[in-house]
Amino acid sequence: MNKKLHVVVACSTKEGLKKEYAEHNGILENDEEPPPDFFAEGDTPFTIDAVAKAISFSGHYVEILEGNSDFPISIKKIAPDIVFNISEGLYGDMRESFVPMICERYSIPYTGSGPLSLAICLNKFRTKEILAWNKIPVSPFKICFSYDNIDLSNLNFPLIVKPISEGSSKGIFEDSFVENDTTAKLRIKEKILKYKQPVIVEEYLPGEEFTVAIWGNDDEIEVLPIVAIKFDKLPPQSKKLYSYEAKWIWDTDENPLEIFECPAKISNDLRKAIEKVAINAYRCLDIRDWCRIDVRLDGNSVPNIIELNPLPGILPNPEQNSCFPKAARTAGYSYDQMINKVLGFACKRYGLE
Repeated sequence: MNKKLHVVVACSTKEGLKKEYAEHNGILENDEEPPPDFFAEGDTPFTIDAVAKAISFSGHYVEILEGNSDFPISIKKIAPDIVFNISEGLYGDMRESFVPMICERYSIPYTGSGPLSLAICLNKFRTKEILAWNKIPVSPFKICFSYDNIDLSNLNFPLIVKPISEGSSKGIFEDSFVENDTTAKLRIKEKILKYKQPVIVEEYLPGEEFTVAIWGNDDEIEVLPIVAIKFDKLPPQSKKLYSYEAKWIWDTDENPLEIFECPAKISNDLRKAIEKVAINAYRCLDIRDWCRIDVRLDGNSVPNIIELNPLPGILPNPEQNSCFPKAARTAGYSYDQMINKVLGFACKRYGLE
């Protein structure tokens, strides 16, 4: 890109999400203690500043704007050349679509996927439904809108129980792994009440797990080096899940877990199979610019899609085990280059180069 752009980084800080929580519930910010994982999708000032600095180092003028209820008025007034979107929001299937919808309303270009793709990918049930219809492998699943009269007879234990529309392992604890009907129904009720949304129940896949960073559009789609998740590095009592405990409690800056292997040490045939299913899912859900896709092998070593993350985590510190930056670094890109590569994909789509 030769043109110097006016770029707004649209974000969701943890403090901003706490304010949204208070406004939504009509309380003062410190009046009520939410679940410990409730603000997991919010970014720290360190991450947001790293994104802004990466873009400004390329010569662009950068502003940071919280993707909150003030965003529509603020972004219309600023009228930037493009928005670098990493905003998550807190409530509803459409929360990640909020910033893109406003941008489209005001004809402002933005990075990443469109409102429909973001909403579908956030809803794990709809994601699996669409992928299954298109013959892309997913684990057998069921949605539970209520905890009354639950019938799990068509699923084989063990199962995984998790909220339908969350990310960053929010709502996926070690106790999400259930081995019998009684425990499953108890966990379904707990999570519906706790997260105020339906629950998805899916058969546990016993094979290895990988996460796949993909970026680009059309004929420029590229799969970055695959990341393997090494569950043998977790505590012995772990259920071999990349759970909230594994991501946020056991793995700390002071004592990081060596849980990721990148590039994954796998056969060329398995690598190709994982890349193929990930690209198929990327295209099927009409993803733009970038995405991190979680894949796990079933009992026959067939790669199954777990979920798509079109707003991937991008923690800048290598010790923080953020998978998209890890894959980009393995491919030879610095953090700044990674951010500007994504910006470049979006600029090309909008003819801003």
